Amino acid sequence: DLAISVLIAFLWLVSTFVWAKALADIKVSTGASIVPGIEACKAPGTTCHFLSVTSMGILNVSVVFGLLNMILWAGNVWLVYKDTNLHS
Repeated sequence: DLAISVLIAFLWLVSTFVWAKALADIKVSTGASIVPGIEACKAPGTTCHFLSVTSMGILNVSVVFGLLNMILWAGNVWLVYKDTNLHS
């Protein structure tokens, strides 16, 4: 049914954007900007250094694949629309 396909494509788009925002928040929360907020690093005579975070490239790929999947769903919705009597 066309309405269900449109709904699924829309929900996929929304969930992909939510995942992309969550990934951006994860990167901020685990980045170098958190060091000044750590209480132990504020103690006199203490020096804290940020070394690195594990690469999150595979998570970026998951966002890209989510968007590509949504594009495929949108294409499928268009093809279903073209094959129904809704298209004149």
